[in-house]
Amino acid sequence: MIEKMKKVHVVTVASHKKEMLDGLRDLGLVHLAERKSADPKIVEKLSRLTALTSRLSDFEPDKKSGTPEKPPVLSEAEFTEMVNEAEATLKERSALNDEIGSVTTEIERLTPWGDFKPEEVKELTAQGYDLHFYRLGKNECQAAMADPECRIIRLASVDNQNTIAVLGQLPSEIPATEFPLPERGLGELKKELEDSRNRLAECEEKLKKASLYKENFQAQMLKAENEESYSSASRTVEETEDLVWLSGYVPEADLESFKAAANANSWAYAVEDVSEDDDAIPTKLRYNKVSGLMQPIYGILGILPGYHEADVSQWFLIFFALFFAMILGDAGYGSIFLILAIVLTVKTKKVDTTIFLIYVLAITTIVWGALTGTWFGMKSAMNVPFLKALVLPGIANYPEVFGVDPNTQQNNVMKFCFIIGAIQMELGSLIAVKKKIGEKDLSFVANIGWMFALAGMFMLALYLVLGEKLAITPIFALIGIGFVLVLLFGGMAPGVKFSEGLKAGLGGALSTFLDTISCFGNMMSYIRLFAVGMAGLAIAQSFNSMAGGIAHGPMVVAAALVVIIGHALNLIMGLLSVVVHGVRLNVLEFSGQAGLEWTGIAYDPFKKKDKN
Repeated sequence: MIEKMKKVHVVTVASHKKEMLDGLRDLGLVHLAERKSADPKIVEKLSRLTALTSRLSDFEPDKKSGTPEKPPVLSEAEFTEMVNEAEATLKERSALNDEIGSVTTEIERLTPWGDFKPEEVKELTAQGYDLHFYRLGKNECQAAMADPECRIIRLASVDNQNTIAVLGQLPSEIPATEFPLPERGLGELKKELEDSRNRLAECEEKLKKASLYKENFQAQMLKAENEESYSSASRTVEETEDLVWLSGYVPEADLESFKAAANANSWAYAVEDVSEDDDAIPTKLRYNKVSGLMQPIYGILGILPGYHEADVSQWFLIFFALFFAMILGDAGYGSIFLILAIVLTVKTKKVDTTIFLIYVLAITTIVWGALTGTWFGMKSAMNVPFLKALVLPGIANYPEVFGVDPNTQQNNVMKFCFIIGAIQMELGSLIAVKKKIGEKDLSFVANIGWMFALAGMFMLALYLVLGEKLAITPIFALIGIGFVLVLLFGGMAPGVKFSEGLKAGLGGALSTFLDTISCFGNMMSYIRLFAVGMAGLAIAQSFNSMAGGIAHGPMVVAAALVVIIGHALNLIMGLLSVVVHGVRLNVLEFSGQAGLEWTGIAYDPFKKKDKN
């Protein structure tokens, strides 16, 4: 559930500003209503440390090389010196890489011409011998040699082209590629390349040593983050010559703790209810054992319900687990996730929220895969009596094994998808009705109208897509009733007169009509559960068939690789499909009916962090 918030205002004398900030930070309950930017120097420091830490992570020793000796904890001065040296080394490394690249290119250009000293050629130029070197084709070379005005010395061919040295320049009418003299010879360049590579190795060795100070970096970054937070709060404080004050939000459950701290620190304070039009109120979700499984999902998706919105965490989890199972659709893949969860449990010796979520998703996938008879896309799995006994013939992915017509099986699964869609969207409308009744918002009648429309759209989908014999008149009657209720009550709101709400609703007739059509599209969206699941099965069967076709003699190894790589790719694509399709049905279709826009601001109280 979403915890109720109270808005608080803290006031003290100007001379006690620091004490107030220290006390609020130690309390760790007040989410600041506004946060100004921190001191640019502190922001730059944190950004600098973050960037350096990220770059040094590339130089951490390989775990296979053993655990390196733990470096000592550095003092502030030593750490600053190490950071400066690491940044300078990174710059030098970048310059050396550029230099190595340019020298390597020059060596590749000069190698066909052989090793010579450019200064000797330049010395001839100083003595009046203006030498130029060219590469040119056979016919062009003959033309140049035949020209009495050209003084030419024939050289060994370069890159299978004729090469000449000319006193002066070739006439412009003879096409040729001139070879510009380098500043340094091949031997000198190779020596420079070797020196640069040695210096590069020294730089990388320094960076490897710097990367070992991981704990020092973490401590300093944590310190910088706390400095940034404190600086931001300090700049946010409103002040006059005599007083300073700060406003923020405190969970109602923690209000007594706040009051006790205020009294202990002699702060003046005021507490008020949050207003309905306040869009800066943070959201703090209180999870139970079930809804807590949504924490990692919300974290990955970066979504959170707004303070004035409904908390649908438990429903989100139930449908997400079902969608995950239907999209992955394979009990074999579910078994892989189950093994992963067990390995993580053994390794960490605990079952945290993320591992528990993996267990739930794994088990639901195994159950759905077992009911449809899908084990790594292998039809031969149905030769195992136990696995065959788990299957519901009406939705089996190998219906011929159970004497079920394939069209009947497909229709059953699609119908199940529509049923899920109808239940979820009806539930979303019901959540919106409950919330609005509590707020005395008459527009809840419009949500009841959507419930009528959804029922009609569900039956229309069965009629049009599956060809079920349903009376069309009651279907359109349900849709019509829903449309009228939405039209009449959609403009209602708390504090709005009935006549004004009615006028607003009628004024949006076109929008309501389009939304009603869109409602049918939302219902049809749930067929993606069937389509994506079938696509995954087809891919798995294709890889199995490819492997079966080559699994003879020594090619058994290649067949095994095809199976492993193929199913790994299919599993990855299935997970991407869950994000694209499974999440969409929850965040858009379901949330749209429930009136959720996911506008939440995470509750982030002003406090001192003690770890990253």
